[in-house]
Amino acid sequence: MKIGFIGLGNMGAPMARNLVAVGHDVACFDVAAHPEDLTILGSAAEAAKGADVVITMLPNGDILRAVAGEIHPAMRPGAVHLDCSTVDVDSARNVAEAAEHAGLSAIDAPVSGGIGGAAAGTLTFMAGGTADAFETVQPLFDIMGQKAVHCGPAGNGQAAKICNNMILGITMIGTCEAFALADKLGLNRQAMFDVVSTSSGYSWSMNAYCPAPGIGPHSPADNDYTPGFAADLMLKDLRLSQQAAQSADADTPMGQAATDLYATFVEDEDGAGRDFSAMLPRFVSRRRS
Repeated sequence: MKIGFIGLGNMGAPMARNLVAVGHDVACFDVAAHPEDLTILGSAAEAAKGADVVITMLPNGDILRAVAGEIHPAMRPGAVHLDCSTVDVDSARNVAEAAEHAGLSAIDAPVSGGIGGAAAGTLTFMAGGTADAFETVQPLFDIMGQKAVHCGPAGNGQAAKICNNMILGITMIGTCEAFALADKLGLNRQAMFDVVSTSSGYSWSMNAYCPAPGIGPHSPADNDYTPGFAADLMLKDLRLSQQAAQSADADTPMGQAATDLYATFVEDEDGAGRDFSAMLPRFVSRRRS
């Protein structure tokens, strides 16, 4: 396919490279990043011109809406705007509506798998949009990732992502709290892991991404909490979950509590630039107020 790719950050650039590696014609644009191994054009509209699919990987909904306004008039009729950003549901649905008015199709497909998954082509895509548009971009999902789930109409990809990450934020806090409590009760961390990882406390946060250094599979905790998934990004996703909850009139008290804790950790403590599992040393060093 002829592909436009807008947004060449830590996630976008390796995704674009994987498409180039299998022979797709990929024209790229980013306001700041200009990797020498990718074909960089002068504007988002230039990169989108004549493309069968334009992929966007952008920081937030406001930027996505602005970029959509630039690229939709440049895209050929019937082309697909595939947005892989993590943004608010309302922005995803607004962009899909704008694409339809422009004679285009749109898929919102945020990803899970982090920078390593983007480089290895093992991402998971959560997609919202029409079945026809999903089928059109399925071959690209197969190159950039290992799984793509069609979650329903426009916006549902974003809905799936923020619901998943709300669970992740809540369970990571619970895992870190439990380790900190175990420490104070004199329970060895390895014993704690051996019990919980095979009992009803089992979770991805415990078993696959354990926040305690030297316990379980290798994780960012074993690298001084260098981010695999940054606490700043978890805070972004949790805030999106609460924005969606307010819009949908959903009661999410645990989601709100997790949002508040990560906001304190990132903005008032030392969480900025650290992995989201660095909540563990944060709880270990604190006392009940």
